[in-house]
Amino acid sequence: MATIDWPTVPLKDGVLVPILGFGTGTAWYKDDPNDPFNPELVLVLKAALAKGLIHLDAADSYGTEREVGVAIKESGIPRDKLFVTTKVLEGWRDAPKALKESLERLQLDYVDLNCLRGHRLTKAAGLTRAIGVSNFQRHHLEAILKTCTEPPALNQLEYHPYLQRSDNYVPWMQQKGIQVSSFKTLAPVTVAPGGPLDAVLSSIAVKHATTPDAVLLSWAIGKTVVPITTTSKGERMDEYLSAVALKLSPQEQEDITKVGLERHFRWWGKAFFKPDDRS
Repeated sequence: MATIDWPTVPLKDGVLVPILGFGTGTAWYKDDPNDPFNPELVLVLKAALAKGLIHLDAADSYGTEREVGVAIKESGIPRDKLFVTTKVLEGWRDAPKALKESLERLQLDYVDLNCLRGHRLTKAAGLTRAIGVSNFQRHHLEAILKTCTEPPALNQLEYHPYLQRSDNYVPWMQQKGIQVSSFKTLAPVTVAPGGPLDAVLSSIAVKHATTPDAVLLSWAIGKTVVPITTTSKGERMDEYLSAVALKLSPQEQEDITKVGLERHFRWWGKAFFKPDDRS
């Protein structure tokens, strides 16, 4: 396994989250969690782990927890050297039961981060080191903060230069002690190419002898946001890892932020938002 001095983001309870995560949604997502076991995903995950990508992201709704568990077991990497996130989405009505079922599929005694609703009991049972939520809007969090005994430590949501979230939402969460993790961080080059950022990203990538993908990941990291991304290709894994060491200048960060605001694009949950809603 490659040894990487991982930068981390601290959660309010002291848990340290590696700044880059390797996801198992999107391309690996199963329409039915009971679909056949995918040995190809196990090989991809083992390759990612071997390269040092120790932060793995899963969810009960992805249908990939079994593959994550097998990959971890076959990698031979000690459990305490890994950071494993899962999300209880399908089983939110009984979160403790759902998390226990996830742990069975993962072949683990605990996860490092569990993102769901109704999360207090799962942490009390010692099944996760930290609790979080996923795809929560500001009004959701405001309601939770008024009543909860333990606030969520992290919110995982879509975040990229074309969806920077309006009303200062990301800085507001960080000020409240809620860290932010992002999915679809590479949207400007993967699912929304041809926009105003193309030339900016290309120019910055050339300057740093890297790729637009690495520049986007570095931009998110520079915002103290933990991006989650995935690939089946080893060279792309190397590209993602290079983003951890890539340091953009303040001007480059600002250029991406400013130009990104010229376009609005949302990949997830379009049915829930009006076309011009940037929240």
